[in-house]
Amino acid sequence: MSPEQKIEELGLTLPEVVAPLAAYVPTVRTGQLVYTSGQVPMVEGKLPQTGKLGVDLGVDEGREQARICALNAVAALKAEVGELSRVKRIVKAVVFVASAPDFTQQPQVANGASELLAEIFGEAGKHARSAVGVAALPLDAPVEVELIAEVS
Repeated sequence: MSPEQKIEELGLTLPEVVAPLAAYVPTVRTGQLVYTSGQVPMVEGKLPQTGKLGVDLGVDEGREQARICALNAVAALKAEVGELSRVKRIVKAVVFVASAPDFTQQPQVANGASELLAEIFGEAGKHARSAVGVAALPLDAPVEVELIAEVS
């Protein structure tokens, strides 16, 4: 089953690539690696939730926002390589979590992105990861995800 079919089986649809919010491009390819720019949880041009984890959102809400970010990053990958079957491996995910000073569950929030990548790509979706708490993200987004993928 192709990654696109897995996405459909999950009841998801790959969105349009989120337009850059500033002076950058959605992806850069160098050799067999594709780097995505950070993806916030945009849905149809807007953020469904804003704010910080531990103040405005709970862990489950944050996980869902991380999942949306990862789906946006996968859409950017597809736009770069044409077919997701060309993704040999998700090498690394970096998940930024806008957090209250005492919030320490960034890894649990980041699991929303990591689990979706494994669902879409199987073993090739298992990756190294950083989950980082930050004071604020663009547009008051609660989560931002960037990926590095090896492609053929």
